[in-house]
Amino acid sequence: MQQKALFGVCLIFCVVIISQLFSCGVFSSKVDYSADVKPIINKHCISCHGGVKKQGGFSLLFQDEALAKTKSGKYAIIPGDASGSEMIKRITHSDPEERMPHHKDPLNSKEIDILKKWIDQGASWETHWAYKPIEKQVVPDITDKWVKNDIDKFILNGINENKLKPSAEADAVTLARRVSLDLVGFSLENVEKQKYLSAPTEQTYQAYVNSLLNSKHYGEKWTSMWLDLARYADTKGYERDPKRDIWKYRDWLIDAFNSDKPYDRFLSEQIAGDLMPNPSEGMYVATAFSRNSMTNDEGGTDNEEFRSAAVVDRVNTTWQTLMSTTFACVQCHSHPYDPFTHEDYYKFMSFFNNTRDEDTYEDYPLYRHYNAEDKKKLNKVKDWLKNNVSEQEKNRISLFLETLQPSYNSITTDQFVNSELSDTKWLAMRQPSSARLPNVKLDDKNVFLIRVLNLVSNGRVELHLDSPSGKMIGWFTTDTKQKDEPWKVHEAAILPTIGTHDVFITYQNKSLKDPKQYGLMFDWLSFNKDVSGVGKAGYTDIKADFVSLLRTKPEVTTPIFIENPQDYLRKNQIYERGSFLARTKEVVPGLPAIFKTKEKLNSRLDLAKWLTSRENPLVSRTMVNRLWEQVFGVGIVETLEDFGSQGANPLDQALLDDLSYKFMTDYKWSSKRLLREIVSSATYRQSSVATDGAIEKDKFNAHYARGPRIRLTAEQIRDQALAICGKLNTKMYGPPVMPYQPQGIWASPYSGDKWIRSTGEEQYRRSVYTFWKRTSAYPSMTTFDGTGREVCISRRIRTNTPLQAFVTLNDSVYVDLSQQFAKKIVDSGKNNPETYIKTAYKQATCRDISPAKYKILLNLFTQTKAKYIKDPALLTKLKNGKNADLAAMSVVCSAILNLDELISKS
Repeated sequence: MQQKALFGVCLIFCVVIISQLFSCGVFSSKVDYSADVKPIINKHCISCHGGVKKQGGFSLLFQDEALAKTKSGKYAIIPGDASGSEMIKRITHSDPEERMPHHKDPLNSKEIDILKKWIDQGASWETHWAYKPIEKQVVPDITDKWVKNDIDKFILNGINENKLKPSAEADAVTLARRVSLDLVGFSLENVEKQKYLSAPTEQTYQAYVNSLLNSKHYGEKWTSMWLDLARYADTKGYERDPKRDIWKYRDWLIDAFNSDKPYDRFLSEQIAGDLMPNPSEGMYVATAFSRNSMTNDEGGTDNEEFRSAAVVDRVNTTWQTLMSTTFACVQCHSHPYDPFTHEDYYKFMSFFNNTRDEDTYEDYPLYRHYNAEDKKKLNKVKDWLKNNVSEQEKNRISLFLETLQPSYNSITTDQFVNSELSDTKWLAMRQPSSARLPNVKLDDKNVFLIRVLNLVSNGRVELHLDSPSGKMIGWFTTDTKQKDEPWKVHEAAILPTIGTHDVFITYQNKSLKDPKQYGLMFDWLSFNKDVSGVGKAGYTDIKADFVSLLRTKPEVTTPIFIENPQDYLRKNQIYERGSFLARTKEVVPGLPAIFKTKEKLNSRLDLAKWLTSRENPLVSRTMVNRLWEQVFGVGIVETLEDFGSQGANPLDQALLDDLSYKFMTDYKWSSKRLLREIVSSATYRQSSVATDGAIEKDKFNAHYARGPRIRLTAEQIRDQALAICGKLNTKMYGPPVMPYQPQGIWASPYSGDKWIRSTGEEQYRRSVYTFWKRTSAYPSMTTFDGTGREVCISRRIRTNTPLQAFVTLNDSVYVDLSQQFAKKIVDSGKNNPETYIKTAYKQATCRDISPAKYKILLNLFTQTKAKYIKDPALLTKLKNGKNADLAAMSVVCSAILNLDELISKS
């Protein structure tokens, strides 16, 4: 009995000890900061104790801040001691006035328990998954006949864990259409497709995939995706929203995707192509990625305000497009949820702050795309420079001929006397007048170039040092009033001058009698070193070409990036609360502290190298996720725009990191290799047919146990219709086109610009070439979730509204294409409705029509034809004239183009 009693006491003692150990967290599972703690903090605490606010001197954004002493002198978090931590005391306080969160619902017992365990376990901070380095992954050891590549091993692992089963492979017709839509944007007919459909084998499938990847239409499809990210438009935005020629950048993208330019190079050229050694025309054009920012041409606006806004936009676009990070809010305050401080924003902004562009009407700097004749002149000048001056001087002068930069724009002038910035754009001068150009470095300069609009003959322009009556260092007399060449570049000598000075521009013209009349308008002015007195004989031979090129106005120009030289550098400062007027502490270029770099980054070129280096964990993950989303309809991380702690968690981080690692290493940044891997997987090739049981278990197909089924994009719907109807114009490149659009959509203030429909086959070009006006984007595309592109858009949220059916049934584009399709069918010579309908359906879907669908379409044809016969006047409204069969077939073709199986990818 005594032994039994002793055993009972020991048992009770052990139970008590073990229960105490459990309560202390000794045997508790390890609390995951990212998965368990961070969501609670973000939900309940961070709004008052984070990047925006630090109530009581307590912040939970960074570990060192969270573990520091608060304003009261107490520690909110004491690692290993939850009961002694002020944070736990406050969230469990019985007094509502003392309990946290203040004046809000208290945390529930489960949340409190997690926080207690976390602190007792040491309050360890963890780096968010997106900011951890990308490591090579261990591929699941799965052997299954369903598996075709490593993607399938990860997917099947998740399918098995969730007690699901993969779907059977889609039939060849479905798969051929699916892969073509994904890789080139419409169903491409070619020899390889017919071979695959005739004999669906792995070999014929891969041959068809390769033909799509090598198609010229591949680049057009993926450029359509990138244009949203680059906020590309053919207009400048804001109220005036005038035209902008930047389509050369769109064409550069098409070529880059088609040539499979490695993604690291693809990004580097867009971020810093102008800073690369001996940059080519294409490298300059690539930097238009950043120049897609809006500029404000409205009179009376502050040009520096909108220059600053453009720089901010470039920073935000870089982070969201390339790194799936919501960096934009950091311009006003530290990030409320992720480890980015307010100062971090302006350090990063410093990489972009010293580009040559300003909020000018002409969108300077512009790359001047010379015609063939002028290119010969340019090459002649370059050859002379190569043989007679230093490499530095050659590059400087060549750059000036190609861009007219660096120059001081008229908008930088001030201290106006009888002059002003006309419409806040150009320095307009009367008789007599002056204006100041501040802080001009004149060392080693002996010539100036100036672009002016001479309105009255025989004026005189002088340059004076430090005051309108100071030492005159240069002058020129204006020509007679210019007619054929309204704006003209003048070149004149200046006296050698040392140091930085204010240069005052004065204007006199005694023939001007009206004191209110402008005699001259000034656009830009550049101080340079003349090379006419150096080198071998022959400068006089190329002098005429030099001047001719300066005065040439190329038909095509592209806004680009050029870095400010030393003479033009700006200060890099923090904007308090994001206001460009409240500039405070100076900063130097740099990255947020969470990113470690081996070398100091000083320039955009350094930044470009870091962005695409192994040190940056975001760029590769972002592109892999984006391509996955384009194919499957949802990313591995659903929130393409936000990899931060408030974004969605990866459905399979191991899969994301495996593909991201391979993208950088095995695939050498080849987007085509990555896409080939995805579309070659069994995961991709599954049928999208879902049973009730599968939907019940996995409603949103989060585990990829069936194929993707999504509505096509706006561009794909139109391009597919063009291809099916035989009207697709495969011409590539060039200025944007204007297909059908209802009258009155545009209301362009000031300019009166109108939508002028393109003629002939130009109206049938692919959607990527359609003119994109920011304040009035192409209506049928916006109905299908296209955007205005005022800012970058990481993903279009697919919607389903009745307006979409109205567009595809009634929009002029689709009505016209339906009639074109009908004519193509009727002209084939088979003179009976049965053949018409079966032929049209098969051409659209590559399938034979089912009896049930045929019966419905035949009834539609019969009823419509009878209506036209009864009322022939209706026929006169149709493009297809008085043929009742043709008119009825047009309606049937419209119905076919609106079938769900055509509007969707399944």
